[in-house]
Amino acid sequence: MQTSLRFIIIIFLFSFVAKSTSAQTYNQLWIPDTLSGTTFNLIMKDTMKQICHSGQQTITSGFNGNFWGPTLIFKKGDVVHMNIQNKLNDSTTVHWHGMHLPAVMDGGPHQVIPINTIWQPYWKVTNNAATYWYHPHLHEMTEQQITKGLGGLIIVRDSIESALALPRTYSVDDIPLILTDRSFTSQNQFNVVPYGDSMVINGTMHAQYKVPAQIVRFRILNAAIERSFNIGFSDNRNFSIITSDGGLLDAPVSVNRYLLHAGERIEILVSFTSQSGQSFDLKAYNSTLSQNIAGGDIFTNGPFVNALAKSDFNMLHLNVVAQTSNPITTIPTTLTTNVLINSTTANITRHLTISDSAGVTTPTILGPNAFILNHKLFDIKRNDYQVPLGNTEIWEITSSSAFGHPFHIHDVEFNILSVSGAAPVAAQAGWKDVVFIPGATGGGPGNPGTPTVVKFIAKFDDYADSLHPFMFHCHISLHEDEGMMGQFVVKDASSSSGVNEATGLMKDFSLYPNPAGSKLYINFEDPTMQAYYVRISDMLGRTKLMLPRPQLLGGIDISQFAAGTYFLQLTDEKTKQSVTKKFVKE
Repeated sequence: MQTSLRFIIIIFLFSFVAKSTSAQTYNQLWIPDTLSGTTFNLIMKDTMKQICHSGQQTITSGFNGNFWGPTLIFKKGDVVHMNIQNKLNDSTTVHWHGMHLPAVMDGGPHQVIPINTIWQPYWKVTNNAATYWYHPHLHEMTEQQITKGLGGLIIVRDSIESALALPRTYSVDDIPLILTDRSFTSQNQFNVVPYGDSMVINGTMHAQYKVPAQIVRFRILNAAIERSFNIGFSDNRNFSIITSDGGLLDAPVSVNRYLLHAGERIEILVSFTSQSGQSFDLKAYNSTLSQNIAGGDIFTNGPFVNALAKSDFNMLHLNVVAQTSNPITTIPTTLTTNVLINSTTANITRHLTISDSAGVTTPTILGPNAFILNHKLFDIKRNDYQVPLGNTEIWEITSSSAFGHPFHIHDVEFNILSVSGAAPVAAQAGWKDVVFIPGATGGGPGNPGTPTVVKFIAKFDDYADSLHPFMFHCHISLHEDEGMMGQFVVKDASSSSGVNEATGLMKDFSLYPNPAGSKLYINFEDPTMQAYYVRISDMLGRTKLMLPRPQLLGGIDISQFAAGTYFLQLTDEKTKQSVTKKFVKE
C-alpha cells in the first residue's frame, strides 16, 4: 500500500514539475510602444537583442530600440512629419507600406538615406482606418535589412472606425501581432535566408500573452521574408475578419482559417467571453499548403530547407484572464459601406505577366533561375509605365510561374475584380494593396500548366511626379531583391513639370544669413518658385539632410550641424533642374 502511494506521489510530482517546466518555456510577448501626434522621430540603428533563450545576443537593427520599431498612430486628415535619422552601418530607405502619398516621400529604392543622414518626408493622411506598416526598401538589400528587424506598424484612425464599438485599448484588447520566422547560426546570429526554422512573433520566440475574457482585436501583419501563414486557433474556433489591407470590410467575415501572405494585414475579432482561466494557441496550419505556396514547399537541401516547411506549428500561446472594466462583448454586424471602383469607368487595362526564367546571368540564390515581371528583371533607370494623372486602370496579371506570388503596388489601394475568373472572397472584397497571384495550375514535367489571371482596379487621381516613380513588385523580399519588380510614374499631361519636359532655365536663389546659426533661409528670385528637393552635404560630399518638397517659410533647421562649410543643392519644382550653393554654419 505504501509503495503504491509513494508511486502515485512520485508520478504526481513528476507531472507537476513537467508542467511547470513546460510553462517556463514560454516568453512574454513583447508589444511595441506607440507614438502619436503629427511629428514622429525615428532613429535607425544597429544593436543587439536576446532573442534566443540562452547564449549570445543576436545582432539586430531597430527603430528607436533593439528590434522592430514603435507603432505609429495617425489620424486621418492630419499632416504627419517624419524625422528619420539613419545611424545604421549602411544606407537604407523607409517605405510607408500602404500609405497614399507623393512618390518623393514614398521611401522606395530611389529615396536612399545615406549613413548619418536625416530624411524628412511629410504627407496628409488620406488612408482609411486600418493597419499599415513601414520597412526598408533598399534595392537588393531589403531581405537583409528586414531580417535584422527593421520595421514597424502604423495604425490609422478615422471617424467611421472610431464610431464603432470595437476594442481599441492598445496591448490590452487591441493587440498587434507581427508574424515572422528566423534561422539562427550556432552563435545565435541571423541567417539571411528565405525561411526560418523558428517562429518569431513581435521579436519573441515561444511567445505567450494574456487576453481578457471578452472580444479581443488582433492586428496581424505577415512581415516574413517569404512564408505565408494559414492562421487558425487550436480549438478550431471561428474568428471575424474586420479589415483587409486598406480599411474596414462592409461586415465582419467569420472564418476558422485565413491564409495571410507576405506584406498583407488583417484585423480580426476573437471572442474569449466566459473562458477565463483557459488557454489556447494561435497556430499556423501550414501542413495544408500546396508546394507552390510559400511555406508549403519542401526542399531536401539548399537554402530553402527549414524545419517549419509544410507543417502545423504554434505561433502564440494565449492565456485568458478576467474581463477588463469596460469590455466589448459583442461583434458588430455591420462596419461600413465601401464604395468600390466601378470597372466600367476604367480608362485602360494594363497586361502584366509573371513567369519563371532560366536566362538570368546575374548570380542569385535561385541559381540561373528567377521569377520575373513582364519578362525582364528590374532596372532602376527604366520606368515601365507612365500612368496619366486621373486614370482609373485595371491591372490584369497573368502568371505562368510555378509558384504563387504576393503582388504589391505602391501609391494606391485597389479593389480585386477577379482571381482566375472568380470574384474575390468576402475577406478580400474591400481595399487592398497586396494580392496573391496563385501559381499556374495543372503543371508538371514538360507542362507549364494553365496560367492564372488576377485583375484589380485602382484610381491614380493625384501625386503626379515624372521624376520619382512608384514601385510594383512581389512582396517576397528575396524575389524583390533579385529583380521581380517594376516601376511607374504618374504623369500630369496638363503640366509642363517633369525632368524630360523642363522648359526655360531655373531661376536663381540666395541663402541667408550666411554664415548661419540655427536656421538657414532661402530667398527666391522669382516668388512663385518652389523647391522640389533640398539636399545638404558637408565638405566631403556626405549627405546630412534630405528634404523632399520642403516647407521653407520657417527656414531650414541646421542646429544639429557642426560648425563648418556645407553645400545646399536645390532642385526646382517646375524645371527639375538643380543648383548648388555654399554656406557656412557658425
